[in-house]
Amino acid sequence: MNLLKSLTLVAGLGLTSLAQAQTPVNISGTVAGINTGKVYLQRFHNKMFYTVEAVPVKDGKFQIQRKLQLPEVYGITIDTTRGNQFLFLDATDTKVTISLDSVARYRNTKVTGSKGQDLLASFRQGQEGKIEDFIKKNPTSIVPTYILYREYSYRLTPEEIEKNVALLDASLQKTPYVKTLKELVSTLRSVQVGEKAKDFQANTPEGKPLRLSSLYGKSYILVDFWAAWCGPCRHENPNLVKTYEKYKGQGFTILGVSLDHTKEAWLKAIAKDQLTWHQVSDLKYWNSEPAQLYGVRAIPSNVLLDAEGRIVARNLRGEELGAKLEDLYSKSAANK
Repeated sequence: MNLLKSLTLVAGLGLTSLAQAQTPVNISGTVAGINTGKVYLQRFHNKMFYTVEAVPVKDGKFQIQRKLQLPEVYGITIDTTRGNQFLFLDATDTKVTISLDSVARYRNTKVTGSKGQDLLASFRQGQEGKIEDFIKKNPTSIVPTYILYREYSYRLTPEEIEKNVALLDASLQKTPYVKTLKELVSTLRSVQVGEKAKDFQANTPEGKPLRLSSLYGKSYILVDFWAAWCGPCRHENPNLVKTYEKYKGQGFTILGVSLDHTKEAWLKAIAKDQLTWHQVSDLKYWNSEPAQLYGVRAIPSNVLLDAEGRIVARNLRGEELGAKLEDLYSKSAANK
């Protein structure tokens, strides 16, 4: 099953709340340079889009009329494999007009009738300050809720996430974004430095199951969350190769956990970047079960474990990993 089909399947089976929506919404628009085809309305969930409506384009125009769950984040696209125009809809945004620019990857798209769209533009221009201040000014809007969920959750402490969530209006507390943030707080607390690592099992490129705990007992282990499609991950890989080569003689090893969704891309990246350590993946993209266990909301991300599987550091990048290992091995040698 390809990615598009699987997303459509999830949309049909997993997002049942859409069938219970109460707010009628009219979205009309034009598509520059295109007279025929389809426009897809998609719902945003766990960093992915799921198609909920497809309407024809006739003479460069389209119209979507249906009841939608609001407030919510949606996407509009003419090609479900090539990105979306984000569409932020609060409860009062029932009539929206879009001039869809499909040529420049939607960069010049214009949206009217959505207060959330204007609010997002204001935030992007730096007019709304820090996320905490942004929420305080707009506690009932889906926009700061989304930004907290998507752009800040991976760099805030559990306490900071909790504090910001508490600032959101009661009307937003049942949204999937707040639900995810609350779950994330609990997850992050369970995988902080000093805690025992959460064990998991996934398949190697050869299709054989490998359990994290099977690597315990020798030395330090880096659990590295990455993906072939992730530019920053690929940029970081040469640093990992260098560090691995330097410390593998002392027992250091790495378990790469890929968030890819195709085996072909995953294997190609392993070979090209010369990653010679253990690799596993369930090929579930952002639904990766190991990533969810560790509250991974952005990649590259990593967790450094000691030989007993206890977390000693998180998210070491560049020279930080080598410096940490040098310190740990030096202390270990001094204590012998």
